[in-house]
Amino acid sequence: MSINNKKSFGQKINLSTKVFFRKYPSISYILKWTFLCLLIGLCVGSASAGFLQSLDWVTNYRENHLWLIALLPIGGFFIGLLYYYLGKDIEAGNNLLIDTIHNPKEIISFRMAPYVYIGTIATHFFGGSAGREGTALQMAGAIADQFVKPFRLTESERKILIISAISAGFGSVFGTPLAGAVFGLEVFLIGRLKYDAIFPAFAAGIIADLVTKLWQTHHTHYHINFVPNISFLNIIYAIIAGIIFGLCSATFSKVIHKTSAIFKSKIEFAPFRPLVGGVIVAFAVWAIGTTKYIGLGIPTIVHSFDQQLPAYDFALKMAFTIITLSAGFKGGEITPLFFIGATLGNTISLFIPLPTGLLAGMGFVAVFAGATNTPLACIIMAIELFGVECGVYVAIACVISYLLSGHTSIYGKQMIGEPKNRRFSNHQGKRLTELNGNHK
Repeated sequence: MSINNKKSFGQKINLSTKVFFRKYPSISYILKWTFLCLLIGLCVGSASAGFLQSLDWVTNYRENHLWLIALLPIGGFFIGLLYYYLGKDIEAGNNLLIDTIHNPKEIISFRMAPYVYIGTIATHFFGGSAGREGTALQMAGAIADQFVKPFRLTESERKILIISAISAGFGSVFGTPLAGAVFGLEVFLIGRLKYDAIFPAFAAGIIADLVTKLWQTHHTHYHINFVPNISFLNIIYAIIAGIIFGLCSATFSKVIHKTSAIFKSKIEFAPFRPLVGGVIVAFAVWAIGTTKYIGLGIPTIVHSFDQQLPAYDFALKMAFTIITLSAGFKGGEITPLFFIGATLGNTISLFIPLPTGLLAGMGFVAVFAGATNTPLACIIMAIELFGVECGVYVAIACVISYLLSGHTSIYGKQMIGEPKNRRFSNHQGKRLTELNGNHK
């Protein structure tokens, strides 16, 4: 073939390719985001696996060496020093991720990933009451944002990238990829979804979850023994339960912000805040004589589905978590919210005639839904964790909790895309910090 013929052939191929992609523009979009989501999934899934396995180890070690809890104030002080001197720009945590989606600025420092990992592991090692999703989301966001410059992503594409990272982090840390995807789409803008991110969110969530499982990482399994048939009376019971869960969500969100503000106003030097909080938590553990309310509390969550627990379990876990996180320890709120919701559901089974396991499952996701304004993600999460049979009950509980929690949230940087009530149409487009005056 002559040189001219080769050039002509190459030009035809190039022209045909351009015509093809113009005719099917979604193909290039899918190929691009499949590649990016593979990278995100591999990195975030591996990071989540390492984090979860580390968390299991430190939890087991602490429970076998309870004297470590006495060192919680010292651990808190060093966490405070780390963030005060080296991490002020990343201290906002999950709120920084949400803020980046709304108003992308500088690339999130990669330091966020190791710092929040160290802070969370130390918090659990010494006996703080915290979760794990905050760490997973922050590690995911910090890792994914490093891809912006190498791949020359636009501002719009960067927003999708952060959403995908949140989906990957959430889906991989809980083993719920579908809920993770919807959580990433739902969490930053109350009342609206960003549909141009739907493919990357699901792709990243599913891939990250698969990668975490390939590392043979264990996820907790929950089981609802019996789900009754739907009836008008049972729907009324579910609505009553949803109201209780919604009030609990709002209370948690408001109190944790107020307590955080008190720590900040009373203790000027930031590293002293987790030191003081650590003293309070360590003393409380000694006073009540149990470690039930520190750490993740997974055993108690599991027991809430099939055993009658003390009616005050949810309140004590709420208190321990609020003190721990408001003082400046690291971790997350969602797993403690699972504990609070599941044990609250267990408690109200004493007077609401629905099965204990069902109410525990409803509370597990409904308190979370109200505190994060993510009812769709929570409904899907319940179906992934407990099975589709409970779908109607958890949907009622999550929606009612979402509505009754009002414009409160554990994430102050959430923006109102669609108000929960037309009476508050003037709130549209505002951050929750603007409405509630919190700056957590």
